Amino acid sequence: MHARLGQEYPAARTELDHRDAFELLVATVLSAQTTDVRVNSLTPELFSRWPDAAALAGADEEQVAALLRPLGMGGTRAGRIIGLAQDLVRDHAGEVPDDQKALEALPGVGRKTAYVVRGAWFGHSLLAVDTHVGRLARRLDWTEAKDPVKVETAVVARVEQEAAAGGEGADGQRTDLTALHLRLILHGRRVCLARAPQCGRCVLADICPSAEVA
Repeated sequence: MHARLGQEYPAARTELDHRDAFELLVATVLSAQTTDVRVNSLTPELFSRWPDAAALAGADEEQVAALLRPLGMGGTRAGRIIGLAQDLVRDHAGEVPDDQKALEALPGVGRKTAYVVRGAWFGHSLLAVDTHVGRLARRLDWTEAKDPVKVETAVVARVEQEAAAGGEGADGQRTDLTALHLRLILHGRRVCLARAPQCGRCVLADICPSAEVA
C-alpha cells in the first residue's frame, strides 16, 4: 500500500508554506477548521509583519485578528498564536522545541500539530492523523475508530505488521510514517474525496474494500 502511494506521490510534503519551524507551527495552528490554501494566502503578510516569536508575542491582538478574519474566528486564532509566541519566548528562548510535551503545552497545539512540526521539520517518523488520514484508514478497513489516537495506533500496527512480514516502503526502506501521513493526505484531497471518491483512478482500488461500494 505505502509503496503504491510512494510511487504516486514521490515528493510528498506539507502544503503549508513555511521557511522555518516557527512559521510551520503557526501555520499548522491556523489551519484548524480551514484549508491550507486559505492559510497560505494570509501567512506571507503575517510573517512579514511579525517574522518570529518575539515579534508576534508583542503584536497588537486586534491587528492580528483583522489580518486573520478571512479564516473565520479571527479573534480566537489571533489569541492562540500570540499566546503561543509568548510561551515560546518565555519558556524556549523564542525557539520551537523538538519535544512532544513541550509543544502540546503551547496554546492551540495538540498531538496532531506537534506531530506535523516534529515530522515535517525535525525529521521524526510520526503519523499525524487528520480527517483525511482517518477517512482513508476506515475506508481501507484498517480500523473502525474515529478517535485520532486509536486510528494512529491501528495504522502504525498495520505498518509494523507489514514490515515484520517483509514488506517495504516505495524506497526499499522501512516506512517513514511522516511520509505516509503526507501521502495519505494528498490522496485524500485529490482522489479519495469525502463525498465523491474517485475510485476509477485510485492506485489502491484493487485492495480497498470500500472501492466497489463507492
